[in-house]
Amino acid sequence: MAKTNIILLLRIIFLSFLSISFAFGPLPLQDFCVADSTSTVRINGLPCKDPETVKADDFFFRGLHLPGNTTNPYGAAVTPMTVAQVPGLNTLGLGIARLDLEPNGFFPPHFHPRATEILTVLEGSLEVGFVTSNPGYKHLSKVLEKGDAYVVPVGLIHYQRNVARGNTVVIAAVNSQNSGIIAVPDAVFGAKPDINSDYLARAFLLDKKIVEELQAKF
Repeated sequence: MAKTNIILLLRIIFLSFLSISFAFGPLPLQDFCVADSTSTVRINGLPCKDPETVKADDFFFRGLHLPGNTTNPYGAAVTPMTVAQVPGLNTLGLGIARLDLEPNGFFPPHFHPRATEILTVLEGSLEVGFVTSNPGYKHLSKVLEKGDAYVVPVGLIHYQRNVARGNTVVIAAVNSQNSGIIAVPDAVFGAKPDINSDYLARAFLLDKKIVEELQAKF
């Protein structure tokens, strides 16, 4: 009798699990959820506008044809097209950007904690590389020419640098509404408050004075 009750209980649990699973929809449950930037509601994302107030401009962006301002220490610029610029991207798990790099321009080592990235070169030549996780830390890099594309898996440290004589233009796409970006030098040496310099000196096998100089720069 006890065995029968246990089997019955397991069946009930299993059927309950199935009903919960089937209630979940992996795809959006509506046509769109245009971001309402004026709402005070705080959720994992942005709340939706009333569909009756949605307009075509909520899905429109103009400016990817314009070069970014590369007058900075990196000689590189990002022109983003995310939900911040296009409210209609809300909940769709997508973002793109135009990357401009002047000769010798670069983006320092960084990673996106929430997205895989695809880079497509429109003009110039770009070296892109990423490093696999431990064990191994294998460095995989490629020089891309016009029309070439490269995939950077989610969460891996990667970099881009212009190896052309002229400017390089790239379109970068990510499969996240908010991919996040953590620039390794800034995160390590520019953290506020500072990470202990003795610790960083030991971790990076550097003299403490060099670490303190780096912290001052960032």
